[in-house]
Amino acid sequence: MNASISNNRPAATGHSSYAPYIKARWGLKNHWFPALFSEELKEGEFDATTLCGEPILLRREAGQVHALEDRCCHRGVPLSKKPYCFKEGTVTCWYHGYTYGLGDGELKTIIGSPDDPLIGNASIKTYPVTEAAGMIFVFVGDADFGEPPPLSHDLPPQLRAAGEDHYCAHLLNPNTTVRGIRRQGAANWRLASENGFDPGHVLVHQDSPWVYAQDWALPLGFRPVTEHATTTFVENNAPRGILNEYVPGADGVAHYEPVMHNEMLDVSAFGGQNVPAGLRTSMWLPGVLLVENAPYPGMSMYEMYVPIDDQTYQYWELIACETPTPEDETAFVDQYENYLKKAMFNDFNDQDLVARDAMQPFYAQDAGWSAEQLCSLDAVIIGWRKLVAGYARGIQSPPKELSRPRKSRTL
Repeated sequence: MNASISNNRPAATGHSSYAPYIKARWGLKNHWFPALFSEELKEGEFDATTLCGEPILLRREAGQVHALEDRCCHRGVPLSKKPYCFKEGTVTCWYHGYTYGLGDGELKTIIGSPDDPLIGNASIKTYPVTEAAGMIFVFVGDADFGEPPPLSHDLPPQLRAAGEDHYCAHLLNPNTTVRGIRRQGAANWRLASENGFDPGHVLVHQDSPWVYAQDWALPLGFRPVTEHATTTFVENNAPRGILNEYVPGADGVAHYEPVMHNEMLDVSAFGGQNVPAGLRTSMWLPGVLLVENAPYPGMSMYEMYVPIDDQTYQYWELIACETPTPEDETAFVDQYENYLKKAMFNDFNDQDLVARDAMQPFYAQDAGWSAEQLCSLDAVIIGWRKLVAGYARGIQSPPKELSRPRKSRTL
C-alpha cells in the first residue's frame, strides 16, 4: 500500500507523466472484463458483445461458456449474424460454412470444401472465460500473454475484514447476493471512470431523489487537506487501485474536508442528516469502482466501465449484499427490485450518465486532455491516470479494420 499522491495543492495539468493513459482510447488489454450476466446466456445459446473494440461471440455448451472472435477468417463477416452449430464443440459461419472449434478456434472443416488445404491451417482468436457473481467475464488480451491472472486481481479487494468498523459486502464472497443492470453510455470509458470517484462531482447529485429521500446534507464537494487523502495499491499479484480516504484514520485525522458552504455564492448543502460514516470510493484496474456502504451500511455498490469502442462503453451497475440465510436473500432481492434498482441506477446514476456524455465532445478528438484546467479536487484523478499508465497490463490498439492502409508509392 502506497500513499503517494499529494492532495493539498493544485494538480498539474500536463499529461506527460501519464501519456499511456491518453493513448488508451480503446481501453486496456490483458485484463478481465464482464461480458454478459450469466442468466443472459442459456444452455445451447449464442450471444455477442464487443469488448475494447474486439467483437466476441459467446456460446454456452454443456454448462461451459466459450468465447471466440466474432469474425470469420474467410471474408470477415460476423458469425453472430446467424450462427450455426451442426456438431457439438463447433460453430459454423452462415455465409460459406467455415467451421471452427469452440475451444481452440481452429478451422475444422468447410461445408462445401471438406478437403480444402486451409482446414487445420487457419483459425480465429479464442478468449479465456470465467463466471463469478452471476456474470460472465472474458479475458481480452494478447494471444501470447500466457496464463491469465485470477479474476480477483481485476476486481476491488476486501478492504475491511469482517468485524471491523464499516465492513461491507464483497462481490466474490460466497454468501453475497449480487443484483444489477448493464446499459450503454455515450462517452469514452476513461471519462466514465473518472466521473465515478471524482470528489468534486457531488454537485450533480444535489437534487437527486435518493438524496432527498435520505434527508442527506450532501456536501458541495470533498476538499483534500492532507497528503494521505488518497492511498494507492500497487503490489504485485494483487488488485491495483486508488482509494479516496473519506473516513478519518485510526488516529482521528480527517484527510478530506466536506465543503458545506460556498461563501461567495452563499450556497449551502441542505438536508438534516450527515452522509453515513464508512462511505468511501475507490477505483481499480481495469476500470471498476467500489463504493463501500452504499446504498446502505453493509452493502457495496460496484460500477464497471467496459470499453465498447473509443466513444461508447458498457456501464455495469451492481449492488452486493451479504445474505447468510434464504430469508435474507429474499428480503434483499425484494428491496432491490422494488426500490433500490430505480432509486440508485436511474434516479441517482442517470445524473452521472448525463455528465459523462456532456464531457465526450470536449475529449473526443483528444484535445481536451491538453485544454482541461484541473484543480486540487482533481488530484485523485491524476493519481488514477498515473496508476493506469504505470500498472495496466497493456494498452489496447484500435481494431485492425481501422488501421490506416499504407500510401501507395508514386512511380
